[in-house]
Amino acid sequence: MSALATLAPALALAAPLLLAALLVVPRLRALVARAAPLAALPALALALAPAASAPLELPGVLLDVRLGAVDAVARGFLTFTAILWLVAAWSAHAYLGDHPRRAGFWAWFLLAMAGNLGVVLAGDQVSFYLWYAVMSLAAYGLIVHDRTDAARHAGKVYLIMALLGDVLVLAALLLASGGGDNLALAAVPAAVAASPHAGLIGVLLLAGFGVKVGAVLPLHVWLPLAHPVAPAPARALLSGAMIKAGLLGWLRFLPLGELAQPALGAAWIALGLTAAFHGAVVGVTQRDAKTVLAYSSISQMGLMMVGVGVALTAPAAAPIATLAVVAFAGHHALAKGLLFLATAVIGPGLGRLGRALLAVGLGWLALELIGAPLTGGAEAKHALAVVTAHGPRPALVAALLSVAAIGTTLLMARTLWLLAARVREPAASAGPPPPGLWLPWAALVAADLALRLRDASLGPLLEPGALWKATWPLAAGLLVIAAAAALARRGARLPQVPAGDVLVGFAGLGARAAAFGRALADRAERVDAGLRARRARLDLGGRLARAGRALDRLDDGAARFGVVGLVLAALFGGLVALLAGGA
Repeated sequence: MSALATLAPALALAAPLLLAALLVVPRLRALVARAAPLAALPALALALAPAASAPLELPGVLLDVRLGAVDAVARGFLTFTAILWLVAAWSAHAYLGDHPRRAGFWAWFLLAMAGNLGVVLAGDQVSFYLWYAVMSLAAYGLIVHDRTDAARHAGKVYLIMALLGDVLVLAALLLASGGGDNLALAAVPAAVAASPHAGLIGVLLLAGFGVKVGAVLPLHVWLPLAHPVAPAPARALLSGAMIKAGLLGWLRFLPLGELAQPALGAAWIALGLTAAFHGAVVGVTQRDAKTVLAYSSISQMGLMMVGVGVALTAPAAAPIATLAVVAFAGHHALAKGLLFLATAVIGPGLGRLGRALLAVGLGWLALELIGAPLTGGAEAKHALAVVTAHGPRPALVAALLSVAAIGTTLLMARTLWLLAARVREPAASAGPPPPGLWLPWAALVAADLALRLRDASLGPLLEPGALWKATWPLAAGLLVIAAAAALARRGARLPQVPAGDVLVGFAGLGARAAAFGRALADRAERVDAGLRARRARLDLGGRLARAGRALDRLDDGAARFGVVGLVLAALFGGLVALLAGGA
């Protein structure tokens, strides 16, 4: 094998890192912005190369870092990841224009690209974790780019959740390796299966990578807050590529094919289905198309979780389940990334032809996500349905997956309606969007449509049973939409669930707890005042004086710390009770 093939993974990572380093030279920043799309080309060439690359080992670097060979899983992830980064970088150049913070955007953008590609190409635990952390932290810079209050709030929630997830992943990796050697990724599933802590590792990986995936409730709360506030190219990458890194983490580190974990697999399937329906129900109540699309990502990632759960339950089905999940991830990445990019293209400045072409493209992407007959979504969902036959309660799970497609139909209809409303707004300017925004979007939509038209693997989708399974959820969704439209004409309106749903509920609980804390402080003050008055009358001496001073301190502490003090006190009391019970 040639030296170039061996160095190809390193070249794929060096390209975005080198461009990021050039940003420190002010004169080169405009050149970096123009060259940013080229940074993804080495990774795309590696993904499409017919010959496999050899693993690249760097002995003595950290803990013997390896860049792994491009296997089927890596090739699938690398293909859609590189395409999305290329198209998003092309769009971002036009999207940013003369933005005063464009240099900072490109720095975070290129670092996130390197981290995302590094996760796919990593060949060992340490490499995977380091690139994953780079991607997570750089994504924060993309989320808060606009510096609005909403962006800062979303960034804060995201950063807290991301760091929590990274800590849980690190704990799982240390348990998997026994706290010793840096394992090659190919050896990790067997090591987890042989570990006496296999169940705990699975739970840690579920929660740790689940934060990034966004489909493990309630760890999803950052996603509907962050996606709408990030710049359009960044939100396309967050939903299309970066949340898939958590999915890849599951495929790399779980003992798929090595160990049957029926309880954990059933939990995975149940959580995935819950996310699928939760995303649909909450998403259709939103008033912003970007937030609807964010909840759609939660729903779709939940469907991919089902495939992982089947692989955990039935080791023999792990190979086909893994391939089905990778195919589903690629389908969702391109369709959802393009829908998010469309939110920057669409607007009142479009001409009649532009509106017609945009309508065709958006309609096709919506049908892809729904899984309408003969689309990539139908192929991905058919493969997932085949996989569920190997898992628990196959008939029930398959039926629920079909019903979830109704929810996707409603989400796509809601998205198209809200986007159409933006087109109908009074034009703020007569000019259409710059070619740098709509041209990459239109090129990738056309390429996706052309590939589907020449796809030779449509045979199974043309069978009557497959056609019916792909058609009836779409028809049922359209009936629901018609009924909702009839109700709307009579004045009915959907209630709106705030974006971040569960987080808002927690905030409400916190506000109520704070009010309770203030009431408790007031009560302590009244009790304290009564005791002081009684002490003055009875003059009980030093003991009562010390008790009064203790109550004064309790009053001051309750007033100062409020709900935080109460929570910490409750936590401390719970720990004491647990320790006392253990003794």
